[in-house]
Amino acid sequence: MAGRNGRTVRDLRRANRTAVLQRLYFDGPLSRFELGPATGLSSGSVSNVVADLVADGLVEEAGSVDSDGGRPRTLLRVTPGSGHMIGVDVGETRVRVELFDLTLTELARAERPLTGQRYDVEVIVGHIRDGIAEVLTTAGLAPERLLGVGIGVPGIVEHTQDRGAVVHGQTIGWDAVPLEALLRAGSPLPGTVPYLIDNGAKTLGQAEMWFGAGRGARNAVVVLFGSGVGASLVTPEAEHGRAVEWGHLTVRVRGRRCRCGALGCLEAYAGAESLLARWREEGGRVPSGTDEETALTSMLAAAYPPDGQAADPVALAVLEETAEYLGAGLSDLINLFQPERILIGGWAGLRLGSRFLPAVRRHAVSYALRHPAGKVTVDLGRLGPDAVTVGAAILPLAAFFARGGRRPEPAPEYPVPAWRTAIEERAPR
Repeated sequence: MAGRNGRTVRDLRRANRTAVLQRLYFDGPLSRFELGPATGLSSGSVSNVVADLVADGLVEEAGSVDSDGGRPRTLLRVTPGSGHMIGVDVGETRVRVELFDLTLTELARAERPLTGQRYDVEVIVGHIRDGIAEVLTTAGLAPERLLGVGIGVPGIVEHTQDRGAVVHGQTIGWDAVPLEALLRAGSPLPGTVPYLIDNGAKTLGQAEMWFGAGRGARNAVVVLFGSGVGASLVTPEAEHGRAVEWGHLTVRVRGRRCRCGALGCLEAYAGAESLLARWREEGGRVPSGTDEETALTSMLAAAYPPDGQAADPVALAVLEETAEYLGAGLSDLINLFQPERILIGGWAGLRLGSRFLPAVRRHAVSYALRHPAGKVTVDLGRLGPDAVTVGAAILPLAAFFARGGRRPEPAPEYPVPAWRTAIEERAPR
């Protein structure tokens, strides 16, 4: 039966399970005594929820601590092997697939390089399927044990009722690609295992906010700096982040043509692809037959050689100009959203790293309004090149928490009668 606020007994029990699971996940191990004030639940509710979670195999004992004059208190933690997730990063140079346990400890990984027509849809779908099969085989895990597969992709992700997640990736030539439906067709995974697809910058932001340099901030912008650039905005109103097509902000009227087809986008000046193109156009010696990551490493070595060697003036000038464009782009984010923190991740951002960051920070502050600029910090992300896959794996993990630690159920193939839904809502869980 629903209460005055429309919440059923089932809703309340799910919310209580979610509260306990999340506190144990982020702050555990904790005792039952500590869980009360941490969750706002009564001691009786905590005991009931913990008993249910232990019975379901989601929570286990993790030692004990002395109490003030009483019996030792048993500590509880989330059971690592009680659930598994797969995170997929459809990146610019490779497709990376990683298998994690419930505590996001990596159990297996597979990588497929992207060459030639690197964003061919059939190739990407094949790499994802093969990678999923490989990591499951490596870990000896049955597919039905998965809570879900999270996938970070370039572009705008639209969630539709009839075709699932549809990707609009203008810069990579994807025009309304029904990626979820393509993956589900002929999938080796059972119907109870969902595919959860979102923008790669958003999954990067999710990872940094949960486990990295963004933890504890209420407002932050997490920048993905790779072949192109993107960003995720995290605010109290967008708790799980919102992808913003920051790379296609116009920074120069009638400027360089971007991969999206427009003129003067930030990505046409600040992405790794444009960095290398501008170095080449100015006469730089870009290594041939190498991928972008290797070429960018060579550019950095040329611009910042060991002591005693002359720097490549072209490479250095292009990098300095890029730092200014990137800083100017960050200033727009500062003025618009007034974040506490800006975090730079992605393989190119991490590769440029500490050498590049002071100049970017200086330009961001100089172009921004003084008041919001005085309150923001600009730093590198902490989770390294695997942050997108970790963030992608968080998608099914967050959904699992929202269900109170219940496994997903297969979607019905026909409309469920209203009377059946009402009965299921009343049923104790």
